[in-house]
Amino acid sequence: MSRRKPSEDLESLAAVVQRLGVLLAAGVAPASGWGHVAVAARGQAAAGACWVADVAARGGSVAEAIAAVAGSAGPGGAPSMSGAPSMRRAGSRGRPDTDGSAWRGLAAAWLVASDAGAPLAPTLARFADTLRSLAQNQRDIDTALAGPSATARMVMVLPVIGILFGMALGFDSIRVLFTTPPGLLCLGFGTALMLLAQLWNRRLLHGARPANLTPGLALDLMAIAVSGGASLPRAERAVANARQRCGIDSDGSDAAIAEVLELSRRAGIPAAALLRAEAIEARRAAKSAGERTAATLAVTLMLPLGLCVLPAFMVLGVAPLLIAVISSTVTGL
Repeated sequence: MSRRKPSEDLESLAAVVQRLGVLLAAGVAPASGWGHVAVAARGQAAAGACWVADVAARGGSVAEAIAAVAGSAGPGGAPSMSGAPSMRRAGSRGRPDTDGSAWRGLAAAWLVASDAGAPLAPTLARFADTLRSLAQNQRDIDTALAGPSATARMVMVLPVIGILFGMALGFDSIRVLFTTPPGLLCLGFGTALMLLAQLWNRRLLHGARPANLTPGLALDLMAIAVSGGASLPRAERAVANARQRCGIDSDGSDAAIAEVLELSRRAGIPAAALLRAEAIEARRAAKSAGERTAATLAVTLMLPLGLCVLPAFMVLGVAPLLIAVISSTVTGL
């Protein structure tokens, strides 16, 4: 099974949210709207949309159903939101396998809009744009990491090439490695080096991928809260409550939110547009950071290559040739 890309989850969920926003703007009730979009949903979001539609049709909370798709608990031990009776009835079918970060963001956006009195239809339309922007960020980062990832895979075959090269020259490297004491020693040492190189490469690649898949989400949530005309304290309470219930950890945006709100108060202008602009800037900064990390990764991957892969190449590819030559020379004397 191929590894699912975060951008694919985000794009398929964005399509669902966009259609749902159009239906709600046309006057369709939320429960009915989820039922309609679940039928037409495609990709990774289809299973999650069907889950939410099923819970909504049974009279359950839509926001809690969306959060349940993300998992029984958010990061940091957020409490389960699947304890309502409607959740337990639908739970017999099992929650679908989805990327939780995007669904937690959608659940929080829905909760904030409901608590702060913001209209759901435009909220969903803007959130769909946010998801597409996040998906583009992920695609750009994946593209930047494609070169270093391919390099890491290619260098891992160097020892095998060394063994095949020796056999092409007429030396039985396989026999030397598996039947002679020096060969067995080379085989064990070379294999250990290759395993170490693989683990090292995997750790470097994993560390290069961004931990936060939804940069700027807290800013977007606050923009939703203030766009409904709610007072600032009520908007802040709505966002804090939604982040706690959905298990959304702090992403470092609190200072930026406070700065934007203060600017809004001084200038006497609505804060929603400023917050959305700040969220866009946060995603742009995350994209730039990901590209810089990918560029750095191309250099740091030289460490396992030089310290593990090349020595393994010598031990598994070159050493058996020398052993075979020495053995044939001794035998011929």
